Amino acid sequence: MLQIESAEILLVRLPLKFRFETSFGVQTEKLIPLLVLRGGGLEGVSEGTMEFAPMYREETIAGALHLLREVFLPRVLGRTFANPEALHDALGSFRGNRMARAMVEMAAWDLWARTLNVPLSTLLGGRKEQVEVGVSLGIQADEAATVDAVRRHVEQGYRRIKLKIKPGWDVQPVAATRKAFPDIKLTVDANSAYTLADAGRLAALDAYGLTYIEQPLAWDDLVDHAELQRRLATPLCLDESVASAQDARKGLALGAGGVINVKVSRVGGHAEARRVHDIAQAFGAPVWCGGMLESGIGRAHNIHLSTLPNFTLPGDTSSASRYWAQDVINEPLEAHDGLMPVPQGPGTGVTLNREFVEGVAELQEEHRPQ
Repeated sequence: MLQIESAEILLVRLPLKFRFETSFGVQTEKLIPLLVLRGGGLEGVSEGTMEFAPMYREETIAGALHLLREVFLPRVLGRTFANPEALHDALGSFRGNRMARAMVEMAAWDLWARTLNVPLSTLLGGRKEQVEVGVSLGIQADEAATVDAVRRHVEQGYRRIKLKIKPGWDVQPVAATRKAFPDIKLTVDANSAYTLADAGRLAALDAYGLTYIEQPLAWDDLVDHAELQRRLATPLCLDESVASAQDARKGLALGAGGVINVKVSRVGGHAEARRVHDIAQAFGAPVWCGGMLESGIGRAHNIHLSTLPNFTLPGDTSSASRYWAQDVINEPLEAHDGLMPVPQGPGTGVTLNREFVEGVAELQEEHRPQ
């Protein structure tokens, strides 16, 4: 049984080692909420991927913290559940706010796996001891800087290069990259920056042999994605548009894309992420695990999820040392030749570096049953 005796909320701010620009704007640091669930002398840890402002999806850190304190944690603290699926169902009556709910559910999966003394990937049905990883590169100053950044990461062995694009900066970096690297697996990510009126511009990308174009249109519009897909030869990859397994089914049935980026927090946790994976597999659509500049906690969860069989495209779980001078965990998460080892040990296989986290925490709260 899964007993939830107490919880802890932490909020840390980590500086990024580089300037990361997307169509949303520029990021130089990451504000990271962490949740610890305790029971039976063990603890499970998760990471929230919502942002300070509602840019990627509608959720925010402030809203998530309020819901954790006032709604979600009171629903689970002091209770015993048969398994994490039962805890997931206990939060299922609440609408939306999937990233906040995922924090509770994912911490419960980690705690459950540690209780059973098995890796999280084993409980999820994973089959791999290492997963293929790519890298996501922010918008660079010019084409030459883009090619330089790509070269560095190709030399490091990453098995897919993803370029962030936006209107006015799309064909140029792709053309320069493809000319310099004719054989690499190359993709682009628009983060919803385009409209259907830009179909001609996006169709120009067909000439460069991209594996997919990720989320070019509005985050809540599957219909226009389906129309755009009919006009392009390059497969579209749905990201922000898929918040559930039902969204995945509808998107694939409409022909709105042929690839899905699975972000476990975006869909509400591991249980729903598995259902997205299964539906995509039934449609013959490959999936891969996207990243949100996670610390080692979220990164470890992503790695374990990526061991499921239909994760056949390289994900965004690149080496943690790319992002942080100091991570929040004790164990290194480093890729070698484009392969990320699955952390060994019970649960996610990683542990909080308590001394570091408590030293930089902007918030630290204990929660117990009322």
